Amino acid sequence: MTFLRSALILLATTIGLHAQGFDTNATGAYVKDISTGTVLLSKNADVPLPPASMSKLMTLNMLFEALKDGRVQMDTRFGVSSKAKAMGGSTMFLNERDRPTVEELIQGIIVMSGNDACVVVAEGLAGTEEAFARQMTDRARDLGMMNSTFANASGWPHPDQRMSMQDLGILAERLINEFPDYYGYFAQKEFAFDNRAPANTTNRNPLLGLGIGADGLKTGHTSEAGYGLVGSAAQGDRRIVFVITGLDSERARREESERIVNWAFRQFVEREIVQEGRSIATADVWLGQQSTVDLVAGDGRTMLIPALEQDNVIAEARFDSPLRAPIAEGAEVGTLLIKIAGLPDTEVPLVAASAVAKGGFMPRMKTAANVLLARAMESDEADPETAEPAAE
Repeated sequence: MTFLRSALILLATTIGLHAQGFDTNATGAYVKDISTGTVLLSKNADVPLPPASMSKLMTLNMLFEALKDGRVQMDTRFGVSSKAKAMGGSTMFLNERDRPTVEELIQGIIVMSGNDACVVVAEGLAGTEEAFARQMTDRARDLGMMNSTFANASGWPHPDQRMSMQDLGILAERLINEFPDYYGYFAQKEFAFDNRAPANTTNRNPLLGLGIGADGLKTGHTSEAGYGLVGSAAQGDRRIVFVITGLDSERARREESERIVNWAFRQFVEREIVQEGRSIATADVWLGQQSTVDLVAGDGRTMLIPALEQDNVIAEARFDSPLRAPIAEGAEVGTLLIKIAGLPDTEVPLVAASAVAKGGFMPRMKTAANVLLARAMESDEADPETAEPAAE
């Protein structure tokens, strides 16, 4: 006998005046405050879409991992194949005589969006671009990027080259947190390899230099994908990452990116929503030495709340009731669903505050009788046909 039980719990009080909603013209978008872990905006964020050059971030991740574990160094030189030289689109204008260093290739990918540089990295690390693409897909799965598949290292249009906006956000957060020694390259505004390609030496990120804290990461554009950007900005103690795609012009990408950054930093306040260990609900226990057990928040949660939001923060405790003994202390038995107007729902695990052993014959019979009686009373109260009529 199992019942899904929910309880609405008021966790926060009025914040302020009513906030107006936020939307974006991008076909897909994902915005996260990584200082608090709060997802501020999610629009088609789990849909695999053509990522264009934004997928070069995964190529850079693979190269940064090789640097971190010592397989290559910044002054390691890679050869340039005829395939790499033949790449179209944005390039470093490499040729077979070149032996660019890892550091030059990093700058060539970030600043110049070099498709040829990506092929050089792929072949230098995995032998072939095809093998490297398979490694990228496998590594994406390891990192929790479940909606990403790769057919090449550059983001060149291909039906199997797909990434979700959330996956790109996960990747951006990883590059920031795991590779601080290399992250500074994303803010580099210019790079010229051997004084070549004078028309392709400027970083395409439209937010760099605007004084809003933007310091990365990568633009993307193809006719299929539209204009997109994986961006990050820091102001004070806060940092956000955001991903947008599907815009119809460079101007639209620039304006939408700046609008998102300003909105994310100006329209939210930080609040502790729930403390770790806070008592949330009491659950019935089936066939245990005790008939109930307290449920507490498995971890704390500090979130950003719309600064002008009047509505209360509401949390819904969800768990199967009764819980079946034995129950270990700290066992996850449910979920606290936090609902804030204008934001995606957030979940916090509910855990048992204490252990409940399996009861002997008499305690089990008593507990079973109590639970059944309680359920019967709840059923009678909820059913107008069985409730006593009101006095006339």
